[in-house]
Amino acid sequence: MQRIERIIVGVASVGVGLSFFVLICAVLTQVLGRTFGSSPVWTEELTRYAMLYTVTFGAGLALRSGDLVNVDVVCEALPGKGPWLLRLLSATATLVLCIILIPAAWKYVSIGAFQTSPALGVRMDYIHFSVLALLGCLAAFALLRIVSMIFFSGTGEPVNRMDS
Repeated sequence: MQRIERIIVGVASVGVGLSFFVLICAVLTQVLGRTFGSSPVWTEELTRYAMLYTVTFGAGLALRSGDLVNVDVVCEALPGKGPWLLRLLSATATLVLCIILIPAAWKYVSIGAFQTSPALGVRMDYIHFSVLALLGCLAAFALLRIVSMIFFSGTGEPVNRMDS
């Protein structure tokens, strides 16, 4: 279980790093272009696409570390096993919602195969895939939390980023 989690965390971390690197390079090119004349048209488009993939890979990591928007005041105010049950319910609802949305996301990706981006000329299914990957990433991290809580006596508490 821990090995699978390390692999998923590793892939998501590399994905965040690469997409953020592309984002930084595109913005830097845009800024330098504006400073010394005019910036290339494609930089704004690439920045948007890199941002999509940064969010795609980062959302699962944020779910794992507790950096997503969270109302833990209510959760922690509950007595006994209440906080544990609420965290389990939350992870289960996230997983179910992701699974429900995957067919629609797949259709969205399929439609993109017939389109290209205006500036880069990239097939839009590569860009639209970020939505499908986002759902898959969130579903994987929600499933990891559920399995950890049920089978490994986990609390469902967010994982400290420094410990992982």
